[in-house]
Amino acid sequence: MGNFKPRHFKVAGLVTLVVTGFGAVAWAASDGGGVHNSWLRVDTWKVLNFGILAIAGFFIAKKPVAQFFSSRKQEIADELKGLEEQRAAAEKKLAEYQAKFKNLDQESKLIVEEYIKQGEEAKQRILAEAKDQAAKLEDMAKRTIEQEFKAAKAKLMQEIVERAMEQAETVIKESISSEDQDNLVDQYLKKVVA
Repeated sequence: MGNFKPRHFKVAGLVTLVVTGFGAVAWAASDGGGVHNSWLRVDTWKVLNFGILAIAGFFIAKKPVAQFFSSRKQEIADELKGLEEQRAAAEKKLAEYQAKFKNLDQESKLIVEEYIKQGEEAKQRILAEAKDQAAKLEDMAKRTIEQEFKAAKAKLMQEIVERAMEQAETVIKESISSEDQDNLVDQYLKKVVA
């Protein structure tokens, strides 16, 4: 109704006036509205009035109805176009997701392989560090053993010397007489004085 222009109202008023005028003429031409069986007189005017109304209604509503249907057609076309674009975008997204899902299996295998590779590298690094530590500990143990062996050897030599001294002292005490002792003391004193 908002598409009607003032000239449409003028045309509608004119058509209404013409129809009303023809209706009045038809009423006057009849025998005062009495009941009769003559089809041609009353019914012809009714059909003529209906035809004029139909033609006037057609001309009045032609443009707004055509505009309504063309705008509705355009709205439907635009809506279909929008739906097609949405469908195309959805199909594109679907294709992307399907590609990602296909690549997901391969990517997961690559990730697992990478983790296995990193694990092997870490294992090799840890083993190398352990070997280095073991070599250092072995070297330290060897040096400690050598030092302990030297210390034990020195202690043993000292004990041997001490026992040898004790035994030599005992042998000397037993084999030296008091005259030999006096001679030794005299020789010692001569060396000290000299």
